[in-house]
Amino acid sequence: MTTRIPHWIDGRPYSGTSGRTAPVRNPATGAQTGEVLLANAADAEFAVARAAAAAREWRTSSLSRRAAVLFAFRELLHARTGELAELITAEHGKVLADAVGEIQRGLENIEFATGVPHLLKGSFSEQAATGVDVHSTRQPLGVVAGITPFNFPAMVPLWMCGNALACGNAFLLKPSEKDPSASLFLARLWQEAGLPDGVFSVLQGDREAVDILLRHPEVRAISFVGSTPVARAVYRTGTAHDKRVQALGGAKNHALVLPDADVPMAADAIVSAAYGAAGERCMALSVAVAVGDETADALVAAIAARIPRLKVGDGSEPGTDMGPLITEEHRDRVAGYIAAGAEQGAEVVVDGRTADVPAGGYFLGATLLDRVTPEMTVYTDEIFGPVLSVVRVRSYEEGLALVNGHQYANGTAVFTRDGGAARRFQNEVEVGMVGINVPIPVPVAYHSFGGWRASLFGDAHMYGPEGITFCTRGKVVTTRWPDPASSSVDLGFPRTR
Repeated sequence: MTTRIPHWIDGRPYSGTSGRTAPVRNPATGAQTGEVLLANAADAEFAVARAAAAAREWRTSSLSRRAAVLFAFRELLHARTGELAELITAEHGKVLADAVGEIQRGLENIEFATGVPHLLKGSFSEQAATGVDVHSTRQPLGVVAGITPFNFPAMVPLWMCGNALACGNAFLLKPSEKDPSASLFLARLWQEAGLPDGVFSVLQGDREAVDILLRHPEVRAISFVGSTPVARAVYRTGTAHDKRVQALGGAKNHALVLPDADVPMAADAIVSAAYGAAGERCMALSVAVAVGDETADALVAAIAARIPRLKVGDGSEPGTDMGPLITEEHRDRVAGYIAAGAEQGAEVVVDGRTADVPAGGYFLGATLLDRVTPEMTVYTDEIFGPVLSVVRVRSYEEGLALVNGHQYANGTAVFTRDGGAARRFQNEVEVGMVGINVPIPVPVAYHSFGGWRASLFGDAHMYGPEGITFCTRGKVVTTRWPDPASSSVDLGFPRTR
């Protein structure tokens, strides 16, 4: 028997009016476990209207009350992390430890947002002119919508909603229809934490729902994470309708391995970053750039030796290292890239298509391709699967040019023992997030997340200080309380001297 997964509007489950649904499956077995309701235009209009009404009340709440709700939510989610992790694994397929880690990284953003009384202090200038004071504040926008991907059904919504709610906005979440249950879990926790009804809503759906959010005048800001073609379209449509938009797109993250690197350590890090969550991470390392054939030979051998130790299976089973991909179609698409790489001249060192994997689910083993060149599709495209390409270069300069020349510029890493080389790389590389011997350089919550070039559309990175700025707008107030007896008409331009 399958479960019907509804919307969450005005503090309660909502069935909507569309009658449309989409299947929800367990990727480890292929079995359908639920069906999610898909919004139509009327459902989306209703969700926005209720969120807008709730936002008008929530913005008047005190900073201390908002912080108290965030603290309560943090405690509830911390206590129920295991329950949510099991739900994520059942619909996404990632191993339980990875699901727990996702929730913990999301909680860091809630913890940052609990500091909203400090974050929204504003500034004050006394006596900016004779008898004149000036102060600045940041005020909420109204309704902020989040459109989130399947690969992090808890963490990415938590990246977005904590700051939005702390700043006094209502938050309307449109999660992926592939693993939608985590969004309802979060909605119920927000209600239990004391958040007023309507301030956090969930609109299940597909493109029809997204189109309404991008055009609706009451939706003042859009946060999006997904593929680059969709991110570009979201940015263009949203900004054309006068919205503030941050749209995070695709990635092709490179690891530059220098000749002096600790190869065993680099191999451990690269295997973890390339194949964790079956490579379905925007921060996954998908290209290892090895400087010199000696470095490349050692690195390829070390990675190839580690791959057979990875246990591929149901993410809910103890000892599993890598779960399935999200759908059968995506699994087949990734397998097609492996075939294309071989046809275009890459050396298939380890072929995930022939790996010993469980039957029934959407499994693919870890794949290692050597002697990949920049014109191959396995290099140019975001594969979003457990495929690692090794590109051989002759020098640091050639490797740097390769990283800087790619259309994507989300994250990168360098492996070296040389501090001078590392410092040079962090200054010269044109990528938004950089790791020095750190394979997945996701910033902590009090910094901000985002790439460059085709990996980000918009000016604001996500969460952290830039997230606070994105979720608010500035206002400057100039005040004078003169003696009425000295008041007079002055038609000149205001002066401060």
